[in-house]
Amino acid sequence: MTVIQKLLAATAIAALASSPVAAQQSDADKTWTEVRIGTEGAYPPFNYTDASGQLLGFDIDIAKALCEQMKVTCTFVTSDWDGIIPALQNDRFDAIIASMSITPERAEQVLFTNKYYNSPGAVAVPKDSTIADTNPASFAGKAVGAQGSTTHAQAVQTFFPDADIRIYPTAEEYKLDIENGRLDAVSDDVVVLTEWLESPAGACCKLLGTLPVDEAIYGPGAGIALRKGDEKLKKMFDDAIIAIRENGVYKTVNDKYFKFDVYGD
Repeated sequence: MTVIQKLLAATAIAALASSPVAAQQSDADKTWTEVRIGTEGAYPPFNYTDASGQLLGFDIDIAKALCEQMKVTCTFVTSDWDGIIPALQNDRFDAIIASMSITPERAEQVLFTNKYYNSPGAVAVPKDSTIADTNPASFAGKAVGAQGSTTHAQAVQTFFPDADIRIYPTAEEYKLDIENGRLDAVSDDVVVLTEWLESPAGACCKLLGTLPVDEAIYGPGAGIALRKGDEKLKKMFDDAIIAIRENGVYKTVNDKYFKFDVYGD
């Protein structure tokens, strides 16, 4: 082997040692004392920021409860939804707790924990809408909004094939468009839509109904996304989810936000 070949080989080994793959392989030997949590911060009531920039919401409180149960220190990092999985893969944080539905497509990119909640998708329309139900025929030619890169975007494309589907970077943007008469309907999690409709900003609209619970679209619920290979961290989170369900902490957080058990069947 020439000197140049030796240098190239050494460089390749060093790069591999510092790569995400190497980090993933060492998870079994890692002692997790600190976990960086990635979230969107723009999806109330699950995750959002108040006027002072403080992160709040069900996802945030559940994350804090899980971290306390696991006896680790957690810090939060906000990320745009469209880039949140690449940010995880590039080691910007260690886990995504942001109401991310467990789907086969995402499971090819990340390692999911078991679900920590599961609520159905739904549709909201203006109060004076002539759309009477969620029958696909009722949406032919209608402008329907949803947030991009979500199961709700996939759902409206599947359930309403003849609608004019419009995709938005955030939930706040589709809400503004329906409030201003530029959309005939919007789709999102029933909890998200209900909270919005009960606020002054959602006075324009009403809940039309929920959509079929299709696991092929929505998956089994929302889970915590981790880097591939972080099996030890997955077990820590899975055990913690079970523990806070059993010790009543989950119910305390749940009841702060909802009048029903958002964990689902």
